Amino acid sequence: MTGSDVQLLGAAAIRELAGRLGVAPTKQWGQNFVVDANTVRRIVRAGDVGAQDVVVEVGPGLGSLTLALLEQAHRVVAIEIDPRLAQALPETVAAMAPSRADDLEVVHGDALRVAELPGPAPTALVANLPYNVSVPVVLHLLATFSSIERVLVMVQLEVAERLAARPGSRTYGVPSVKAAWYGDVRLAGTVSRSIFWPVPNVDSGLVRIDRCEPPAVEVSRAEVFACVDAAFAQRRKTLRAALKGWAGSADAAEAALVEAGIDPRTRGEQLDVAQFAALAAARTRVTA
Repeated sequence: MTGSDVQLLGAAAIRELAGRLGVAPTKQWGQNFVVDANTVRRIVRAGDVGAQDVVVEVGPGLGSLTLALLEQAHRVVAIEIDPRLAQALPETVAAMAPSRADDLEVVHGDALRVAELPGPAPTALVANLPYNVSVPVVLHLLATFSSIERVLVMVQLEVAERLAARPGSRTYGVPSVKAAWYGDVRLAGTVSRSIFWPVPNVDSGLVRIDRCEPPAVEVSRAEVFACVDAAFAQRRKTLRAALKGWAGSADAAEAALVEAGIDPRTRGEQLDVAQFAALAAARTRVTA
């Protein structure tokens, strides 16, 4: 059930609420609260959130985005590490969106340690993520909840560009490849720093991921990711040299590369996720 009686939080309401709770944004948890109602509605639209969705939100803070999600979603599960904010969020929703109060579940904890969530399986992850843990949170939740079909997160613009980067680009790296394992990744827009309180010293970007099947290979995700990590640990080197430790020797790395149809002189930034998966599989064949 979506709600028509939802009131969103503006800048004045957010500051008043923070003052009443004795809350000041902390750098420890990377807190920057969104104070613009148009922006949170834009995030919900960009995530295609609808009445069928069970949305996971990480770091709901004072509830700006939570309320916008409750306008459209079937249910919202909000994971909040700050105990004061976790306790206050249900009260805020009861006051600002009384018809939707029962459709919010607050989980007090660290999103990086969450292994299960209450209620129906989540279908989407939509969040204004703390800058300092944004990539690990996205990758952890995609790995943990296979039911998540869509991701729409607001992160530091530089991180957004890295996540959405394509092979061969300057910003392409480990986050780009690992995110692509789970789905199609794209930059869905940019966001001015002025819509936050406190105002950060960087702009933000919106990243959308639409889940698709990972490359079909007879090796695990962990094995593929180990290859990716090794390739980018020494990104200036050719893969023959960079993968020496991963494969056991430079000759073994070359054999795996040739088996996968990849020129050993190639660098990691030139391979897409399917090629990394093929390379990890090739290593198991040449060392069998």
